[in-house]
Amino acid sequence: MAKEYSGSPKHHQLEAKRKRLTWILGVSGLCILFYVLGAWQNSTTPTTGSDVYSRVGCDGNATTSGDGNSPVNPSSTNLDFASHHQVEVRSSKTVSQFPPCDMSFSEYTPCQDKVRGRKFDRDMLKYRERHCPTKEELLLCLIPAPPKYKTPFKWPQSRDYAWYDNIPHRELSIEKAIQNWIQVEGDRFRFPGGGTMFPRGADAYIDDIAQLIPLTDGTIRTAVDTGCGVASFGAYLLKRNVLTMSIAPRDTHEAQVQFALERGVPAMIGIMGSQRLPYPARAFDLAHCSRCLIPWQKYDGLYLTEVDRILRPGGYWVLSGPPIHWKKYWRGWERTQEDLKQEQDAIEDVAKRLCWKKVIENNDLSVWQKPINHIECIKSKKVIKTPHICKSDNPDTAWYRDLEACITPLPEVSSSDDVAGGAVEKWPERAFAVPPRISSGSIPGITAEKFREDNELWNDRVEHYKRIISLLPTGRYRNIMDMNAYLGGFAAALLKYPVWVMNVVPANSDHNTLGAIYERGLIGTYQDWCEAFSTYPRTYDLIHASGLFSIYQDRCDITYILLEMDRILRPEGTVIFRDSVELLVKINSITDGMRWKSQIMDHESGPFNPEKILVAVKTYWTGEATAKQS
Repeated sequence: MAKEYSGSPKHHQLEAKRKRLTWILGVSGLCILFYVLGAWQNSTTPTTGSDVYSRVGCDGNATTSGDGNSPVNPSSTNLDFASHHQVEVRSSKTVSQFPPCDMSFSEYTPCQDKVRGRKFDRDMLKYRERHCPTKEELLLCLIPAPPKYKTPFKWPQSRDYAWYDNIPHRELSIEKAIQNWIQVEGDRFRFPGGGTMFPRGADAYIDDIAQLIPLTDGTIRTAVDTGCGVASFGAYLLKRNVLTMSIAPRDTHEAQVQFALERGVPAMIGIMGSQRLPYPARAFDLAHCSRCLIPWQKYDGLYLTEVDRILRPGGYWVLSGPPIHWKKYWRGWERTQEDLKQEQDAIEDVAKRLCWKKVIENNDLSVWQKPINHIECIKSKKVIKTPHICKSDNPDTAWYRDLEACITPLPEVSSSDDVAGGAVEKWPERAFAVPPRISSGSIPGITAEKFREDNELWNDRVEHYKRIISLLPTGRYRNIMDMNAYLGGFAAALLKYPVWVMNVVPANSDHNTLGAIYERGLIGTYQDWCEAFSTYPRTYDLIHASGLFSIYQDRCDITYILLEMDRILRPEGTVIFRDSVELLVKINSITDGMRWKSQIMDHESGPFNPEKILVAVKTYWTGEATAKQS
């Protein structure tokens, strides 16, 4: 019987092609599936603090610092980005392992070095201003912690206590014993909250001020304390939701700013000298001086004119100490009544010429208020000629800018009841309200919509950080620095945690956003990261650097920026870098020689984003331990 055929040869060819196509698609699909699974497995973020420290080389069972905190031994393999991502960046290639500096550099502040400062003019205290080392003077070594260094007390206990071994200076406890600045109790310092003009304590002193101005209703959020001592004024304002930038020079009161930061209180080395303070115009709601020894009446009121520049419209200036209440204190101040009266009259005259209104003088306190606009001030200048209103173009410019004997102009208004530059919301709504500088279009290219998008972006990123380093609830971090803050979104996303953030805007940034950051009720400063920051070593727990090295890779040697980060980072502190993978590979190759343990991780959106995250932990070591090893 003949064999039957079910179809033509053409039909069989089509069936064969279909099977081959199905097989190819199936194999391709499996390849893609396994690639994605592999990428996901390698980029999975740690879920606990111990997990991340294991990843960056800190085994939970390894040797720790003397007080039982973070360990330092490597225990895992990092992803190898280096073989595929290379980029030419300005950096020192001669050093692979950085040695420790001599112990004499343990408290080194490069731009406020006392020896270098002696070469400069003492007029207007210029010798105590920033004078940074030349390229030949830069150190290629690691600043050592003092022997027996311990992890600082956690906030809020740190407000009242610090370890003696961390800042081994008894001078203030002796010099200021009567004034209750600081006391030595065994192996620690205690800060009773006293001050030269508040013997009953900072709390009671602040309560006295609150009787005179609206200190606790959210109107006042940002403050500056000039000549801050150990920053007890700023420390006790924190519980009233007032964030204070405490500044003091590196002078005979040894380590006062260092004590402030050890307490977990915002502070910087700074001085009223011949240059503007590194803050924008209209930054602070309150300025304070308690026997700060600044000669307000001298140089035709130049220093009060600078306070006027940085005060917000309607902001307050509070003064206590000489010459206020001189009729009671003149004998104790060892000055004549005539001298003190003349000084106060001169201060009153400068304040009047600045168009300030004296609110009250009550016992040891005097309070002035800056006008909310300059409508009446401009009229008064027809009679009171000096100081005139400045003609300069940008009042926010403040990096190495000389003081000017003129009143910083306020933005124009249409009515005498309008706040120049725009009113800000009360705290806490102020933090997420669109800043007036943005809503008015004063910052080119930044809109209200971009501001809101930036807030959402950083909320998501901080949630991611919490997963990869157990960022906040543990109390591990208190003092945080954002080296490239932009609109302050990172700091705003951290407001619900017991931390504070120093928002740094690079002085040569394309967008001058620091004024908007202050309008949000946050604090910060200008800084050129080709130079050292105005702080002591070991003063920050966490440093955040997003896109910073993309800005500076062609401006200066990034090795020195990384060494500066090491200087200001506490032992066992953490750094989070965000940048291109090429830059992070280069950074990682340098930090490997700095006793840091680090790992490059994928972007929170996944492995296909070209931006990566580098998490690094500075290991615990001290000068004494290094000496024994050698």
